[in-house]
Amino acid sequence: MTRLIVAAGGGGDAVAAAMLHAALYGDEDQAVILTYAWDRLLVDPVPGPRGAHDFTDLEAVTPSVWSVPATARPVAPAGSTLPRLAAELPQILALLDPSHGVEGVTRQLEELLAHLAPESIDLLDVGGDILARGDEPTLKSPLADAVTLAACCQVNAPVRLLVAGPGLDGELSAEDLRPLLGPVVHTLTAQDVAPVGNVLEWHPSEATGMLAATARGTRGICEVRDAGLPVPLRDEGPRVHEVDLDEALSHNTLARAITATTTLDEAEAHSREICGFSEIDYERNKALWLKDQPSAPLDEGAVLRQVDEFESEARTRGVTHTTFRHLTEVLHLNGSQRSDLRHLLLNRRPEQYAAPLWRIPDAT
Repeated sequence: MTRLIVAAGGGGDAVAAAMLHAALYGDEDQAVILTYAWDRLLVDPVPGPRGAHDFTDLEAVTPSVWSVPATARPVAPAGSTLPRLAAELPQILALLDPSHGVEGVTRQLEELLAHLAPESIDLLDVGGDILARGDEPTLKSPLADAVTLAACCQVNAPVRLLVAGPGLDGELSAEDLRPLLGPVVHTLTAQDVAPVGNVLEWHPSEATGMLAATARGTRGICEVRDAGLPVPLRDEGPRVHEVDLDEALSHNTLARAITATTTLDEAEAHSREICGFSEIDYERNKALWLKDQPSAPLDEGAVLRQVDEFESEARTRGVTHTTFRHLTEVLHLNGSQRSDLRHLLLNRRPEQYAAPLWRIPDAT
């Protein structure tokens, strides 16, 4: 029996999809996870999502769908977490390529459905920004979710929309999302996180990391992203809600507007018009800044002093946890130094590790 899970936003949604597959369907059913190759600039210095031409050694599934095996490699200078995920997850990862707009993604879905004849189709979003109208001032990355939502609404097959960890992406608050959410289909537990535990040790996703942390019982306020957004870690964090797909589309102005797009550029133009920005423009601007960041071995003493200063300031904001990605950005380190920072902190201060988050200690 085959299950298809569409990871709505790329990045860590694929990891959450693997977690959800194990939690809802167990080990007996095979799963194909259709996901973007769209990582943050700390991983992939090239703005926007990667297409099939950005990888070597992909395997053809249908005329427009390719799977990403462990042997695949991104073509430099691009980067991607997908080959390593393919090596560590039992599910098959298929590449969602939005280069031909919503029409192209719809075609990929239709081909995949005809090829797999899956028992179920789930569209999974961590955080809930797939339910955004488009004009919310806290919205940061609406485009990827809008493309997958619009495409899933066009296929002639039942698609179940699931939102895990309402509010955990730091874009829409859990309070704003509650009226839009349907019933809870599952509450993730520490046992559900176990199959992806090793992945979370290295994968930079903040939203999925917080989803796993809340499932393990972590509570507090987590500061994330380069902007330092405070995200509450509460009892509703590990819940997975079903949402009516048509209602989600009626609420999402951007998804409705891009339904007939045939290029990613067209979809971007609609995002600028409706939301006032394109997240890829933001990545383009940030990539220019990151390109000039020096890469050098960490000065351990200086880094630990900077961490102490950050933690002291964070406590005044009521922050109890943060992510290694946020620490990397706060300390003005580049993506290649993130693992060095993590290794240093875990070796020197292991008691502050609240896997996969970093705990801000109380003042002494």
